[in-house]
Amino acid sequence: MVTVISLGGSIVAPSEADGVFLREFRSLVGGLLDGKRRFIFVVGGGGPARAWQKAYREACPSGGDDEADWIGVMATRLNARLVKAVMADWCVQDVIVDPTRAEPFRGQVLVAAGWKPGFSSDYDAVLLAERFHADTVINLSNIEQVYSDDPRKNPSAKPLSAISWDDFRAMIGDEWVPGKNVPFDPVASRHAAKIGLKVICAAGRNLDNLRNILTGKDFTGTVIG
Repeated sequence: MVTVISLGGSIVAPSEADGVFLREFRSLVGGLLDGKRRFIFVVGGGGPARAWQKAYREACPSGGDDEADWIGVMATRLNARLVKAVMADWCVQDVIVDPTRAEPFRGQVLVAAGWKPGFSSDYDAVLLAERFHADTVINLSNIEQVYSDDPRKNPSAKPLSAISWDDFRAMIGDEWVPGKNVPFDPVASRHAAKIGLKVICAAGRNLDNLRNILTGKDFTGTVIG
């Protein structure tokens, strides 16, 4: 059984790397590795990506999206290397940087990072779920649920426990812009809908809630699909 988790960079490194969270996350993962379950963690860029992209935009206001995207990709690779080191007891393979060329799964944990410009690490998670026959991606970020509208702009927006891919994609659009703040990348969403993948969006720092997701108990989050 392969479980794919898109581990938001805002969880691993909100402004700087969070060792306390990683220690607790490692403990949770270790307690669930029973010989049958295997994990793939696809790690985002978080605070470092945003900070370095901001500096680039300030230095080069007319700079292109590809360069900003590459900066974000490299931040994901730094964060992923950290997660791989934390999971060293179970992760025996290098960090995956191209999900289309992933080697057969050895060990109990795989760690992946961003691939190339044009989408976020969410898309890599979808491709790896397809490659390793997982039917669900758990998307952990700094939001607890998907809302009917942006709650920062619309106080009447309501949290959703479930939403179809058609309705979700109508909300977020189809265009990817580096640093775009949406619950799940539009490019990833398009492919997930195409292959019939389910995505669960939940708060990444609530490890009790994550345990409930992973053990089939009631949880707080949004199921897309």
